[in-house]
Amino acid sequence: MITLEKVRQRAESDARTYGYYLNPDPDFLKDLLEGLKENEERYGYPSCPCRLASGKLELDRDIICPCDYRDPDVAEYGACYCALYVRKDLYDGKTPIQPVPERRPTWKQARAYGEAAQAPGAEKPSETAAPIVKATSEVKKKLWYCRQCGYVVFREDPPYVCPICKAKREMFAELPVRVDATG
Repeated sequence: MITLEKVRQRAESDARTYGYYLNPDPDFLKDLLEGLKENEERYGYPSCPCRLASGKLELDRDIICPCDYRDPDVAEYGACYCALYVRKDLYDGKTPIQPVPERRPTWKQARAYGEAAQAPGAEKPSETAAPIVKATSEVKKKLWYCRQCGYVVFREDPPYVCPICKAKREMFAELPVRVDATG
């Protein structure tokens, strides 16, 4: 069973590792951690508590906390999209926490909304709701290689920042994948 304390410890450890802090507002922080816990119990992975997940790991890989967008958001705005992770100046109250614009590409959002809307038991959208884009469950994964540190990842697109050396997305190169015809 996943406990709220375990979720907190994982987030604190990750924050310390990368020089970040957790949101200083205890009630807001608790809500975010509860969202992570609920998503992990629901989907089997801790998807971002402030984004709609599809429930399919391959479609949600970029929003598993800490999401792919955290580092560029903290670098540019001082906080990640949901404000779970913040810089020291925001943590200390020297700089106010401001809203962070969504960095996740709209086509990934549409795909997630489409998958979530098609899930069993999902509410039907109202007539006035924005149309849901038909999602494709097929994800074209590629092998990506960080030219700076050698980190290799097999996914749809490279991370914005290398989780090992913090190199930017531009440092990733696609490696060809040979498919064996025997299986």
